[in-house]
Amino acid sequence: MKIELKNPVNLGRHEAVCKICTHAQREEIERDFINWKSPASITKQYGLRNRASVYRHAHALGLFPKRQRNVRAALEKIIEKAGEVEVSATAVVSAVSAYARINAAGQWVERSERIDLNELFNRISSLELEEYARDGKLPDWFTSVTGAAIKDDRAKDSENG
Repeated sequence: MKIELKNPVNLGRHEAVCKICTHAQREEIERDFINWKSPASITKQYGLRNRASVYRHAHALGLFPKRQRNVRAALEKIIEKAGEVEVSATAVVSAVSAYARINAAGQWVERSERIDLNELFNRISSLELEEYARDGKLPDWFTSVTGAAIKDDRAKDSENG
């Protein structure tokens, strides 16, 4: 969701009439907005006229893109509340899953890992293949790529006694 203004705001005019721009707690108001506090709550907490003034201020100063990049803060709130309110397990898992896919810059990152084992086996040298056939030991580079440590059955049997 990208918000674009058709007509750029005249910042001088905005600052002259905006109650948030002259508010003693302007930085806190802006921080709360960027951290996904609801405009209704912001209005009430800081004694503003209405939530539309929060939206106008946010549009004029370009706070929406910052808020969108900070979507992790909104997800953190959902995850934190999971223990306090009745939330379905699906909602919590979805929030955690979404949180894990958002990087520090607020960008959605699809993480997928596919390892072509045939390609890896084709890269094994003949000496490494002989060692694997003899001892069941894969090369260190192979196990670091796959994240797996494969032990042969004899090693398992000797460990189990």
